[in-house]
Amino acid sequence: MLEGLNGWELRPTFRGPRFPRWMENGASSFNKFIHELSVDSDVSSEGYSSADEDYDSCPASPMSQSSRFSRSNTFTKNDGAQLGWIAFLVSWIFFPVRFLLGVPLRLCRLFSNRRSTSIRRNHKSSRLYPIKRFQNLKDHVIHRTTDRRRGVIEDLHLGIEICIEAIFDFFHRTAHVLLSPSEVLRMLYRWFSSQRSEEKEIRNGVSEVPVPTATLGENDPTLTERTATSHPLNTDARTCQDVITELGYPYESIRVITSDGYVLLLERIPRRDSRKAVYLQHGVFDSSMGWVSNGVVGSPAFAAYDQGFDVFLGNLRGLVSREHVDKNISSRKYWRYSINEHGIEDIPAMIEKIHQVKTSELKISHSDIEEETNDDNQPYKLCAISHSLGGAAMLMYIVTRRIEEKPHRLCRMILLSPAGFHHESNLVFTTVEYLCLLFAPILAPIMPGLYIPTRFFRMLLNKLARDLHNYPAVGGLVQTLIGYFLGGDSSDWVGVLGLPHYNMNDMPGVSFCVVHHLAQMKHSKRFIMYDYGSASANMAVYGSKEPLDLCEYYRLIDIPVDLVAGRKDNVIKPAMVKEHYTRMKDAGVEATFNEYEYAHLDFTFSHREELLAFVMSRILLVDSTEKQLLNQRASRSKRKDK
Repeated sequence: MLEGLNGWELRPTFRGPRFPRWMENGASSFNKFIHELSVDSDVSSEGYSSADEDYDSCPASPMSQSSRFSRSNTFTKNDGAQLGWIAFLVSWIFFPVRFLLGVPLRLCRLFSNRRSTSIRRNHKSSRLYPIKRFQNLKDHVIHRTTDRRRGVIEDLHLGIEICIEAIFDFFHRTAHVLLSPSEVLRMLYRWFSSQRSEEKEIRNGVSEVPVPTATLGENDPTLTERTATSHPLNTDARTCQDVITELGYPYESIRVITSDGYVLLLERIPRRDSRKAVYLQHGVFDSSMGWVSNGVVGSPAFAAYDQGFDVFLGNLRGLVSREHVDKNISSRKYWRYSINEHGIEDIPAMIEKIHQVKTSELKISHSDIEEETNDDNQPYKLCAISHSLGGAAMLMYIVTRRIEEKPHRLCRMILLSPAGFHHESNLVFTTVEYLCLLFAPILAPIMPGLYIPTRFFRMLLNKLARDLHNYPAVGGLVQTLIGYFLGGDSSDWVGVLGLPHYNMNDMPGVSFCVVHHLAQMKHSKRFIMYDYGSASANMAVYGSKEPLDLCEYYRLIDIPVDLVAGRKDNVIKPAMVKEHYTRMKDAGVEATFNEYEYAHLDFTFSHREELLAFVMSRILLVDSTEKQLLNQRASRSKRKDK
């Protein structure tokens, strides 16, 4: 009955990038947890609470090292404390499992000790040997049942299977002990003799320290065993850099620091000699991953690069890693920002960094820059493509820069379903609007940001999203419920939850003030800046008792603007996008308006050739302006020669 509702098929399809090879045969997080529980108490005590340390010991992904370093500095302390009590709670919940697995495994270790003793003797000369763990029941079950990534439901099924086989194995071993007492005595004798020999070696000053196999293979690669390089909890933690480099494209990351201390990651697919550049800005609960998630064929970032553009991917503030120059910044202080900060802090900082990088790489002399600036030109052309909240922030950026009489560096804007007007919406959004407006003074201190705070629960969300793909009926139900909650929008919400940027390492969040700001826009039916709640506060920021109505300054927009709406978009309806277009035309802006049969997420997370062709045709219009710039330079050089 769910099939066909809102144009969405019952069996969801994941339209994101392909999974890397190392994710094909890994053990899932719950499997690793059960795997660790089956070891003796001194090893299992490390358990899940040591997941952070295990993760740090693995080879780092190709992500920007500076960004990863910042995340580890700003987040590890709080996250470790939260994971500690979670691990303690989980260990007591699974105490029966530990008991059931522990008894037979200790007996089995007694029988398998002979082989481990021979291994230690073979490596006695080097005094380096790998730790021998139980290989019979546990490894057989896990190897047989974890040949692909698994969700929570399949993990629980695996745990039940391990418990049942452990119980049967316990009775099997017990019967063997009762029927073969002589063999048990021989094994006990060997075990005590090996213990005495080890104690004797320790007294003689010989200590055998286990060393990872990777160290053994540095001088002799033949000694190296292949170790797992995947994430120890088996979640897809790829970054935008991983996706770009896997597809064979160049990559560069640039750290940008805003004037209020937020550290942003500006990512790039570089063409350093190109005089055409494009800047792509994501929307709410999104990151730069959205522009590359469809692979080579359907991603705007790769399409622009193939057309000769230098591609820059912006990331707004709002990641749970809380990257900031103040390493000890509190959660309440970090999330204290609205859309204002996106438009007057984040985007200006990134675009100015782009300008700095491009002018430096194009090797333009200081005199040339001044001459180009006086002619209202610059040595490159920069287009901007924005989606949803990023579109509203981009409009705020260009209007405020023009009010301040500062250069905005842009030659064209393409806004895909931009935010700003929201008074036509469904009952759910209206309810959220009034709740935010009424209870903002109470909710803002209690809930400064909307995000999942701990790695454990982010991992759980990632695995639940995987279950929604593995079980079409459940996925169809969740998809339908989310669609109705958002006014019937038919976007692939379940598929988006499975994308790599919703992983346990980091995840986009949103400030409560951003939600409050959107509620203010919806209630006032105007595209306004943030209302600080009092005339005096607004006067201090804006010089007026009320926040600025940005539409009143649309006459200052001096570049072409292309607005695109989706007829199936029930998050930002086409009429709301057309409101921007009408106000721009009335103000004399060179603007265009187009509609497609798309839902809200179809602009970034789906293969839409028609939209991609339109976007490329718009940004390719900078070719003509670039030719004009070259002609102007040629004429100036001729005048100088004369």
